Amino acid sequence: MMHLQFAHWVGSSCALLAIWLLAACSATAPGDGVSAVKRTNDLPAPVVVAAIPNAAEVEYRVGPADVLEVTVFQVEDLSRTVQVSASGEIALPLIGKVVAGGKTIAELESEIAGKYAERYLQSPQVSVLVKEANSQRVTVSGAVKNPGMVTLTGPTTLLQAVAEAGGVNDFADKRGVLVFRTVGQQRMAAKFDLTAIGAGTAKDPTLHGGDLVRVDESGFRSRLRGVRQNIPVFGLFTAMLL
Repeated sequence: MMHLQFAHWVGSSCALLAIWLLAACSATAPGDGVSAVKRTNDLPAPVVVAAIPNAAEVEYRVGPADVLEVTVFQVEDLSRTVQVSASGEIALPLIGKVVAGGKTIAELESEIAGKYAERYLQSPQVSVLVKEANSQRVTVSGAVKNPGMVTLTGPTTLLQAVAEAGGVNDFADKRGVLVFRTVGQQRMAAKFDLTAIGAGTAKDPTLHGGDLVRVDESGFRSRLRGVRQNIPVFGLFTAMLL
């Protein structure tokens, strides 16, 4: 009986000791810089970053200077490789000029097929392929490492376009970034602060085909200070006097 009581006491003591050790291990020693997690909802939520759609997922709209391959099934004489004019038109055999600018590929295929079906062909099958998406490019110039053209293969922001150009160089003024855009017949411009955009305190604008991004240089090297001073607010497109 005595042995049983002793064994029970030892077992209870070991259990208490194990509980005490677990509590001591989960406690945080002063100054060790680690906080104990008491509840699962103390854990921070994961950061979810939305993926940028690839070119196949984006509804492409034809623009000036694009090169299109128009194929009429089983009618080789009507198939052509054409370039969209500045006014957004293409010229095709028999049907003449067709407005392509601003249309999706499916819309353009349907319109061309409809025009051939009116007078020349029965149930024509037309396919349009964009061989050169020249309208979906932006120019990045000024104080960047690799100035030149950047092709937009999906939604592209200012920060991404500058990164595609190799990033800014040592002479860049990150608060002196201008985006020039033609809206209708009006030339517009807006100024942006890359530092604020990178810090998340300013919106990173989405660029459009035909935009011109100009990164100004700092100090006495600046060539666009006068233009920047005429734009009152960051991120606001303002009409330019030509």
